[in-house]
Amino acid sequence: MSHQLPDVQASSPDVTVGLSQVGVTGVEKLVKLARGDKRPIVLMAEFEVFVDLPSGRKGIDMSRNLATVDEILEDITREEAYRVEDVCGDAAERLLEKHDYTTTAEVSMTAELVTREHTPASDIETQSTATIVASATATEEGTREEIGAEVTGMTVCPCSQGMSESRAREKLAELGVDEETTEEFLDAVPQPGHSQRGHATLTITTDGHPDVDLRDVIDVARDSMSARIYNMAKRPDEDHMTYEAHADAKFVEDCVRALAEGTVTEFPHLSDDAVIHMKQSNDESIHQHNAHAEREVRLGDLRDELDR
Repeated sequence: MSHQLPDVQASSPDVTVGLSQVGVTGVEKLVKLARGDKRPIVLMAEFEVFVDLPSGRKGIDMSRNLATVDEILEDITREEAYRVEDVCGDAAERLLEKHDYTTTAEVSMTAELVTREHTPASDIETQSTATIVASATATEEGTREEIGAEVTGMTVCPCSQGMSESRAREKLAELGVDEETTEEFLDAVPQPGHSQRGHATLTITTDGHPDVDLRDVIDVARDSMSARIYNMAKRPDEDHMTYEAHADAKFVEDCVRALAEGTVTEFPHLSDDAVIHMKQSNDESIHQHNAHAEREVRLGDLRDELDR
């Protein structure tokens, strides 16, 4: 027996349930970041754009709104910008103005930022990549902007390292090495532990634009893990990274705590109302699962916790 499904017509009965987010994703645009007298940095950015849909309205007129979104983003990205979060903020405010039925407009953006740096031991010039994370939410009360980055680094498991240290103590004792010499050796030569590629994300959200330098955000995130990693590395650089990582073994929880401490130290001028989002994900090397830790908190609360 066949069952015929009822036709769903575009002219459905009046809708009484609103939607918090309706919009478009995967919109790619070029964004030029001004650098004073230097050539601007050109980013291939991907945008997501949303507005809220009140009850009683069936849809956002997707095709017409897509043209509006494209027009707004084209206009905003045509000129050089100094802050990517302001690009999102300007777009969100214009969307709110263009859509008289909506009370909230959200624009988010991601892009790969490539910068030049030197390796830590051989001093070879190489490049580093970070993913920029920016967004803005515009309402009748004002606009909140977010800026941050996701970076890649290296972590070492303290538990695994502790087991290696225990084995080393036992073997050194069997060889007749005294306890004081053993401890001196283990302090100077960190023992092996299984390592992971880690991904640290740090974002800062405030009313208006966050008064922070994106490069400082990237540095705080990179330094939160056991060691920085480099795209190009000679043997002395590999030795440096391996040693540094094993000398500062960290769990994912420790990396998020390091993000918290770095944020409080690096940005003392930020308001207590700033919202800090910290996230660490590790690609485990000897397990089939990965490890993750995350925290979102007001900066004032974070300062109080660290003071205690």
